[in-house]
Amino acid sequence: MQSRPRKLRDPAQPQLALDPMPERVEPCLALLKTKPPTGPDWLFEVKWDGYRLAVHIEAKGIRVLTRAGHDWTHRFPAIADAAKNLGVATAIVDGEAVVLDERGLPDFGLLQQSLGGRGGKRISQEASFYAFDLLYFDGHDLRDMELVSRRHLLEDLIGKADGVIKYSETIEGDGDSLLADARQHGLEGIIAKRRDSSYSSGRAGDWLKIKCTQSESFFIIGWEPSSVAFGGVGRLLLAAWKGHELVYVGSVGTGLNQRTAMALRKDLEKLKTTKPPVSIQEKGVQFVLPTLIAEIEFRAWTHDGNLRHASYKGLPELQDNAAVYKI
Repeated sequence: MQSRPRKLRDPAQPQLALDPMPERVEPCLALLKTKPPTGPDWLFEVKWDGYRLAVHIEAKGIRVLTRAGHDWTHRFPAIADAAKNLGVATAIVDGEAVVLDERGLPDFGLLQQSLGGRGGKRISQEASFYAFDLLYFDGHDLRDMELVSRRHLLEDLIGKADGVIKYSETIEGDGDSLLADARQHGLEGIIAKRRDSSYSSGRAGDWLKIKCTQSESFFIIGWEPSSVAFGGVGRLLLAAWKGHELVYVGSVGTGLNQRTAMALRKDLEKLKTTKPPVSIQEKGVQFVLPTLIAEIEFRAWTHDGNLRHASYKGLPELQDNAAVYKI
């Protein structure tokens, strides 16, 4: 009698008897909620304020992919070098690249600066990689395995060493208390994940994000010229999706510095239009085509649908229309 293999070998990876390694995995995304979930079915982590990355450790080398699938191995050489030393033949590690400030808190602005700003070409040597999931490990596709088991393997792989690649620890406690602690320490928020969940690409609801202050993406549809503000930009007018149309959601006048305002003004000048992109009655403003997408931090929404206590955070490296906030 002759035994039969359970699964054919992958021709591209003949050394593996089991699962072929995915070229890329669409990331699991967290669904925004205003309150943390309760009960023993959830575990919590810090919400890292950085760039989502997937580190692919392959027989042919290391690849560092962005959330959209762009190869940024050359932009994060320190992370790639650290991945070589993990002592595993093949793996896909999901996590976040961050740069910490002097208080030890993740700072998205510092991360952008380390890469040369939006559209910059610098190599970031300052970024650390906080790993929070393991999707593939030594020939095994782990995406159907429950989260706690994947994280157990991930913790064993990375260990406790304080290197460039770090394990994103589980935070013990109830969600409300953890959110209050995160707010007190100046963190962006917390992430809640179902303990027994498999890894599902997209926003399936197994991962939730609860922010101390809300942060979303909006179209810039105009600006108010000013003779005293940085770069001559007094405030930015913002819009969000409502169905298939754009609607006005208010303006933002804080968060700009001299350098970012000057660069933003140059981009806005190229997009000027006389026709308002949304139905709005505003005098003394210059409208622009809804092309630039800004990350805006805010506290809440007003009753008339405008942002409250908004602050400009920056222009994301990847300008994705699908990421714009939907009302």
